[in-house]
Amino acid sequence: MTLQSQQATDGEIFELIKELSGKLIERRRRRERVSQHSLAKTVGRSERWLREIEGGVATSKFEDHVRCAHALRMTTPHLFVPLLAMEHKMAVPRELLMQDDLWDLERDMLDAVERHQASALARLATRPAQAGLRDR
Repeated sequence: MTLQSQQATDGEIFELIKELSGKLIERRRRRERVSQHSLAKTVGRSERWLREIEGGVATSKFEDHVRCAHALRMTTPHLFVPLLAMEHKMAVPRELLMQDDLWDLERDMLDAVERHQASALARLATRPAQAGLRDR
């Protein structure tokens, strides 16, 4: 199953992302033996609010999912990779996003960003020299 299909609307994809995120947050919280009360207190919210996050309630906000994930020392590719893929009309396997550790994927993505930035800086560095040659 993928997060992008021809029939899915943006709203449905956002709902699915929040559902998956809630499951991951709950799984991590339980694995770390953190109570709902403790996690809710850490992020300054109520236990009811946390139950809604873990339940994937569609009205929850992405920043709330980020807040919970960070409180549990989780990174957040499960939220942002699907958004990026959606922008490019690409499918993202649900199974990929249910993995607890996407460190290698994150590292590869950040390496690509770093390469892109280095290339852009190199192009900018050559522009003044080229402009000076044209003026002669």
